[in-house]
Amino acid sequence: MFKGHPKGLYALALANTGERFGYYTMLAIFVLYLQAKFGYSINQTGSIYSAFIAITYVMPLVGGFIADRVGYGKMVKLGICVMFLGYLLLSIPMGIDVAKASMFTALGLIAIGTGFFKGNLQVIIGNLYDDPKYQQFRDNGFSLFYMAINIGSMLAPAAAIGVSNFFLKRAGFIYDVNASATDTAYMNALSNSYNLGFGVACFSLVFSMIIYLACQKWFVHADVNLKQAKEKKVTNVNVEELTPKQTRSRMTALFLVFAVVIVFWMSFQQSGLGLTLFAKDYTLDTASGLARIGFDVLSLVLLAIGVYAAFSTFQSERKTAKIISLMVWILTFGIVIVRYFGFPDIMSVRPEQFQQFNPFFIVVFTPFVMLMATESTKKGKGISAPRKIGYGMIMAAVAYLVMAIGSVDLSQRVSPNWLISTYFLLTIAELLLSPIGISFVTKVAPPKYKGIMMGCWYGVSAIGNYLTRVITGLWDKLPLWQVWSVLIVLCTIAAIFIFSIMKKLESVDGK
Repeated sequence: MFKGHPKGLYALALANTGERFGYYTMLAIFVLYLQAKFGYSINQTGSIYSAFIAITYVMPLVGGFIADRVGYGKMVKLGICVMFLGYLLLSIPMGIDVAKASMFTALGLIAIGTGFFKGNLQVIIGNLYDDPKYQQFRDNGFSLFYMAINIGSMLAPAAAIGVSNFFLKRAGFIYDVNASATDTAYMNALSNSYNLGFGVACFSLVFSMIIYLACQKWFVHADVNLKQAKEKKVTNVNVEELTPKQTRSRMTALFLVFAVVIVFWMSFQQSGLGLTLFAKDYTLDTASGLARIGFDVLSLVLLAIGVYAAFSTFQSERKTAKIISLMVWILTFGIVIVRYFGFPDIMSVRPEQFQQFNPFFIVVFTPFVMLMATESTKKGKGISAPRKIGYGMIMAAVAYLVMAIGSVDLSQRVSPNWLISTYFLLTIAELLLSPIGISFVTKVAPPKYKGIMMGCWYGVSAIGNYLTRVITGLWDKLPLWQVWSVLIVLCTIAAIFIFSIMKKLESVDGK
C-alpha cells in the first residue's frame, strides 16, 4: 500500500495534515461560535458560513494563477504565513463590536492564505507523479495524501472541544446544549472559550512549516511550473506541448467534471452547517451501545492504527514486520475493547463531535479503496476517474436519503445513528470523488495551466460551498425530510449527467 510512492508525497501530506488540523479545529466550532458570540439566527449563520467557505475555496484560483508565473513553493510558504495571522487574530477574545470587524478580517486572511497554499501544494504532488516510474501510482498516491490530511481532520473536533471545555471550566461553567441566549455570562464565557480553541490552528501551522522546510529536498525537483521546468531542463515533470485541439478537449472534460463537483460540495459541506445544526437541535445529546466508541477520539485513533496494522500483517514481506504488525493489531483492538466496557452506559455527546466521523471513516476505509483499485487494475478492470466520480454522486444521494428517512418524525430527538450512517455514506462518496478528482485534474490539465486548473477545481468547490446556504434558507420553510430531498434530487441529476458524458471524459483520462 505504501510501496512505490515518492518520498515527497509523505512530507507534503504531513504538511497538509497540520494545515487541515487547524482549519477543521476552527470549522468544528465556527457555527457554534457565531451563535454564542453574536446571537445570529440559523439563516444568518448559514450565510456567513457559506460565504466564508466559498471564498476560501475560490482563492486557489488566484493562488494558482500567480503560482503558474512565480512558482508553487513560494505560494505555499506565503500561504502558511498569511493563515497564521488570520487564526491568531481569530483567537483573541474581544467585545462584540470589535470582534465582528476582527472576525471578518481574520476570515479574509484565512481564505487568502488557504488559496495560496492548498491547490499549489497539490500541484507539486501531481508533478511528482509525472515521473514515469510513479505514474501508475497516481490515484493511490492522492488517496494516501487524502487519508493523511484527514488524520488532522479526525483529531480536530476533539482538540476544539478539549480547549474550549478547559477555558469554559476555568470561567466556572460546564457546556450546556440547552443554555439560553439570555444567559449572558455563560454565553460570553462560551464564546471566549471558542476563541481560544481557534488558537490551536496557529500551532498546527508552525508544524506544517517545519515539515515543509525540513523535507524540501524530497520534492524540490517537482516544485517547478512549466517555465521553470523548461529553464532547468527538468525531465521528470510533464512539459508536454499540446495542440489547440488537445487543449480544448482536456479543458472541456475538466469543466464538465467541475459542473458535477459543484453539486457534491453543496451536499458534502452540510457537515459543518446543516448536519451540525441537526445534531444540535434534533439529535439526542447522549449515546449508548456501540455508538459510544465513535465519540471517544482515543478509541477512534486506536481503531485506525489497528486497521493499518492488520493490512501490514498481510502485506509486509519480512516475517519480523508481520509479527510486529500482528502484535500492534491485537494490542490496539484489545485496548478499545477494554475502554468500551469502561464507558458509562450513557455517554454525553456534543454537536461538534459528529464531525470526527467523516475523517475517521476516510482514514479507515482508504486502504480498502486502494486495495480494490489495485486489484481491479491488475485484472485489467480498472475503473476510470470519471466513473468513480459518478458512483460518488450516487452514494451522496443515498446518504441524504438516510437523512430524509430519519427526519420524518422529529417530535422528539432522534438517535445519533442517523447522523453516523449519513457520515459513513458521505465518506464513501468523498473517497470516490475528491482525491480521485484532484488526481484527474493533475493528470488531465494542460501543463501550462496546472496551477489555475487546480484553482478551478477549488473554485467550483467554492460555488458548491456557497450554495450550502440554500439548505439553511429552506430550514424553517419546509419539513426537514423535504429539505434533505432537495439534495437527493440534485445528486441524482448530477450522477445521471456524468454517466451520460462518460465516453467523452474517459477518452481524455486514457480509459
